[in-house]
Amino acid sequence: MYSKMIVMFLTLLLSWSGYSYAERVKDIAEVGGVRSNQLVGYGLVVGLNGSGDKTPFAEQSLLSMLNKFGIKVPAGVKTNSKNIAAVAVHAELPAFAKSGQKIDITVSSLGNAKSLRGGTLLLTPLKGVDGNVYALGQGNLVVGGLDASGADGSRITINVPSVGRIPDGAMVERTVNTGFDLGNTITLNLKDADFTTATNLVNAINEQLGAGTASALDGESVEVMAPRLPNQRVAFLSVLENIEVIPGQESARIIVNSRTGTVVIGQHVRVSPAAVTHGGLTVKITENQDVSQPNAFAGGNTAVTPDSGIDVQENGDARMFKFPKGVSLNDIVQAVNNVGAAPGDLVAILEALKQAGALKADLMII
Repeated sequence: MYSKMIVMFLTLLLSWSGYSYAERVKDIAEVGGVRSNQLVGYGLVVGLNGSGDKTPFAEQSLLSMLNKFGIKVPAGVKTNSKNIAAVAVHAELPAFAKSGQKIDITVSSLGNAKSLRGGTLLLTPLKGVDGNVYALGQGNLVVGGLDASGADGSRITINVPSVGRIPDGAMVERTVNTGFDLGNTITLNLKDADFTTATNLVNAINEQLGAGTASALDGESVEVMAPRLPNQRVAFLSVLENIEVIPGQESARIIVNSRTGTVVIGQHVRVSPAAVTHGGLTVKITENQDVSQPNAFAGGNTAVTPDSGIDVQENGDARMFKFPKGVSLNDIVQAVNNVGAAPGDLVAILEALKQAGALKADLMII
């Protein structure tokens, strides 16, 4: 039953891969310069129920905060507070985010705090890679994990209690210049570089918006003439990102998940003549040519038609896989699975074919 399901699934993948579907520009490309930016900061979570840090830098952070508020702790005196935790705060600043808008932040413990549940993040500056502060974070944490322990040493942990989130927990203080309104062109960057897709994208844009509107810079970037005024440029991009483009077909590729045995095969995969020894399976695939001869008065033409034959046997003596020229991998998959072989057998055969140079595809192990 399991082998039949594998055969059906792979057969469907191989049959569907022969079709080309148009996709919107917004699904295959991004506007150059219009992207999010990563922010990070160091802060202090307070109000924990005895599950905080017992690390020197958490203690130092607490003393530094108290000193800013005019409270000086004598030298050599430790607070031994169990209700604080030193944390790393990170967020993603969306493109075009304006001052005063709010973004979500994630808070992660840096020390040995058991749980951040019930804690409150104190005012934390979030900086970009240039060292400037772009947002300020503060608020009560939402923690999906749970950590509980008993006096006898028993302990239970659910999910990850040392990480929490604060929805709308940071307020944007500085905007990032994207360069969106500069110049008379915009650049579309393909998410997957491909010369055919870039050419099809240029042709589709020129067909919809006029000849000379778009030109390819390389296999990943396409330059498009655009209005200078921001309002017109926004409307122009609204039209541009909804143009449909037929992406180029992927190169011959096989993806193998070594942990689960999952195999995904592209449509252009072919096998050169080869023989592989593996276990007790024998797979013979033959390619014959039949001659189709019409009747004398039928008015047709003599034609040569291919006739493929697959014979699969399983025994202890036969151990040879024989693959003639031009056999599709779909036939091989069906042949191997028809005898109830496990996915690991197919993976081993594919690896052997690749090493022998008979597999005309990129074999990627994940």
